[in-house]
Amino acid sequence: MKIFGVDIGGSGIKGAPVDLERGDLAQERFKVLTPHPATPEAVAEGVKQVVDNFDVRPERVGITFPGVVTGGSTIRTAANVDKNWIDVDARALLSAELGGLPVTVLNDADAAGVAEMQFGAGKDRKGTVLLLTFGTGIGSALFSDGVLVPNTELGHLELDGHDAERRASTKVKEDHDMSWEHWAQRVQKYLAHVEMLFSPDLFVIGGGVSRKAHKFLPLIEGIKAEIVPAQLQNNAGIVGAAMAASRA
Repeated sequence: MKIFGVDIGGSGIKGAPVDLERGDLAQERFKVLTPHPATPEAVAEGVKQVVDNFDVRPERVGITFPGVVTGGSTIRTAANVDKNWIDVDARALLSAELGGLPVTVLNDADAAGVAEMQFGAGKDRKGTVLLLTFGTGIGSALFSDGVLVPNTELGHLELDGHDAERRASTKVKEDHDMSWEHWAQRVQKYLAHVEMLFSPDLFVIGGGVSRKAHKFLPLIEGIKAEIVPAQLQNNAGIVGAAMAASRA
């Protein structure tokens, strides 16, 4: 079965066919910029551009969304895309845009977490595992003995009077031209807060910045849990989306 994964982010929409036996992309991913404003119709068109870029037509498409997704379809929050997404039936909208293809929709960090638990840094790990994706915002995927607790969205915990992702996301680092040392201090403070609440055994740090984990993870101190970079890096969401579609 030909399964595609598409990862909708605040800055880009990327996707590819996925090899579900290897847990990796079957072809090099294709990316378009997330439209601004990121309305449902404009983003759906971007998803279609990504899928149409490949010669092979998929049988199913898994699509991530940067917000809470309930019932496998209904969008409840939209922190980093247009607010008109709220209460949209995303599965129906995206399936229609893709010519009626079967579509599965899930939270972006949950998708990345599912992939990391199956093929990456969380494989065979029991206890409490928390994947955090650092990008335009901060996404989270919480697992207890390998079972996902969906839609945690821990990037919106309060930190210093703000949403945590407004203090410690990769976008904040870039917007304020922070040094790795300065940003690592903010990440450390965020991890300490999350650790106080959930006492995880393992933190998996994902998102695009995971490629540069050596520049900031060694600077983080005082966290009791083990901290490791995501092995699938920024492809985890695509792989996890395809995994969800294959199980639908």
